[in-house]
Amino acid sequence: MLSQVKGIVRGNTVVIEDDNIQEYDGTEVIVTMLEYGKKRQKQKPPIDWESFRMPSKRGENVEEYMREMRENDRM
Repeated sequence: MLSQVKGIVRGNTVVIEDDNIQEYDGTEVIVTMLEYGKKRQKQKPPIDWESFRMPSKRGENVEEYMREMRENDRM
């Protein structure tokens, strides 16, 4: 007989949340490991954000601009 249940590996134990397998207690089984989810995800290479940046003079005077904004924020 072939039966299939879903389980999670924790340490060296397979945890199965299905009460129907209690009747098979003591039966010899074969466990098939399916690699999906977090195991299957390959680590992506880091993104080089600097390659998308366009040079600009916009941020050169940020401190002066912020100082002016803070000095004139009250009436």
